[in-house]
Formats: sequence, structure tokens, C-alpha cells
Amino acid sequence: MVRKAGFAAAAQALAASPAYVSKRIRLLEQELGVPLLHRTTRRVTVTDQGERVFHWAQRILDDMDQLLQEVAVTRREPQGLLRVSSSFGFGRNVVAPVLSRLVQRHPGLQVRLEVFDRLVDVAGEGFDLDVRVGDEIAPHLIARRLADNHRVLCAAPDYLARRGTPRSPAELPAHDCLVIKERDHPFGVWRLRAGAQEETVKVTGPLSANNGEMVVQWAVDGCGIALRSLWDVGAHLEAGRLVQLLPEWFQEANIWAVYPTPLERSAKVRVCVEFLQEYFGSTASGLRGAAPTSWSRCLERAMGIEPTS
Repeated sequence: MVRKAGFAAAAQALAASPAYVSKRIRLLEQELGVPLLHRTTRRVTVTDQGERVFHWAQRILDDMDQLLQEVAVTRREPQGLLRVSSSFGFGRNVVAPVLSRLVQRHPGLQVRLEVFDRLVDVAGEGFDLDVRVGDEIAPHLIARRLADNHRVLCAAPDYLARRGTPRSPAELPAHDCLVIKERDHPFGVWRLRAGAQEETVKVTGPLSANNGEMVVQWAVDGCGIALRSLWDVGAHLEAGRLVQLLPEWFQEANIWAVYPTPLERSAKVRVCVEFLQEYFGSTASGLRGAAPTSWSRCLERAMGIEPTS
């Protein structure tokens, strides 16, 4: 009625009779207890109350349209290019194998994985999703926690034989520490926690890098003390190539999926995040304790794939 400015035109748009439209409006006016239209023999105009009802009705219809669109998106098979970012070591060793299985399950997807030694501006750089280790997440982004994880202090037995074992975080600055500048890590600053206690220590050493895999190798070679995630050094700890130091002290560094818009707006992002959560949910024990000897084997178990000989 408001748009068509007359009963006859509104009835024609609805494929109904003018009498039907007039009756429905009278019923609505009775229900609301206010007149919605001024009726004369020459014209029909909208009352102030009618204007308010019209605007509320328009909002409700818009919300319903949005709901139907979002439901349609979530039910649609994911297709198209999905741009994913991550850090060097975690992206190569953990995220890449998961994404290969994702594409096998959803052949309509095309995934482009890019790894960086810096924190990525997800929306600004055109990424759909960032899979990151670390809890510092900008407030304008949306994040889903995929798994618990923390970084531990570790060193090779021969380094400890030469330099001794630190007995507290305060002794770390006197040691050769393997410093890393990787994504959101502050360079040379280790923030550690033990229960309710927190310590921040400034460390230095003869070797530093922007790549965690290099630092782990240096630690295995006996060059110093490293602060690395359990998923990264668990196999070395299990094999005795590295020894965990100050085991009550750690740095929290959980694993997150970070994305710029709600999941219901994109089937491909939603499916990827759910797939990652399924995987990490199945391998959470490997992240909390000693890492599995093979991440690919762990992935196969999580995805229900029989290992090959």
C-alpha cells in the first residue's frame, strides 16, 4: 500500500482483489489499535503511526531476506578460491597437510596457502583465514580457538653439560638464548608463567633468526636455549635430543583460526574452520604433551585414513 499509494495498485502487485487488501489492513489496524491510513474518496495517505509500522515491517522483511541468504550459503557446497595464511613452520608442517585433506573432501575448493614471518592483516591483504599460534588477536577480527598449546624452554644435553642448567627464569639472561623474531613474538623478550606467577625476561645470544625451524635445529645442535611450542619440539623431547628446562614455566600460545567476517557468510571459510577444528580436536593430546612422532600419521588417524605400509 505505501509503495503503490492505492488499494487497486497494491492488489494488482499481490495478485489479489482490492477488497482482500482493504480487509487485511483493517484487521491489522484492529490488532494494533491505531489507524494506519487516511482514506478519502480521492486518495489514500499514510498516518504517522502507519509510517512507523511501515519502517518496522521493512526492517523485519530485510532481516528475513538476510536470514534466508545466510542459510542458503551455509547449506551450499563450498566452492572457489580460499586464501589461507600461516607462519613458516606451523604452516608447512601442520596446516599444509590438513588443507590437502580438506581439498580431497571438498573438490570444489581451491586453496592457496601462504606463509609469512610476520603477522598478517587478514582483511587488508585479502585473506579469508589466518591459522596462527599465539593469543594476541586484534579486536576487529573474529577468532575460534582450535587447540590449547604452550611454548616450553628446552636445550640439548651437550649445551647443558657445558653451561649448566638454569634454576629460575632470572638465570636465563646469563645463558646463550636462541632469539627469534617470528610474527607477533617480541624480539628477545620471553614472557613466562608458572601458575599465578609471571616473569618477563630479556634474553640474548649469539644466534637469532626469523624462522622457528632454524632455531629448533640450533637448539638440537647444542647452540643454546630455545622457547618453542610443544607441537614443534615434542618429538625432540621424546627422543632425548632436547631436554625441557624449568618445566613449571611456560608461555601460553594457543592455536586459533582468525577471520574477518562471520562464518555464516562464507561456506568455504566455515567448512575450512570446522575441518581444522575437527583435526585439532582429534590431536589435542599431541599438542598438550609430547608431540606425535609423525604429524602426517596423526593427521591420518584424525581423518580416519588407514596408514599405508
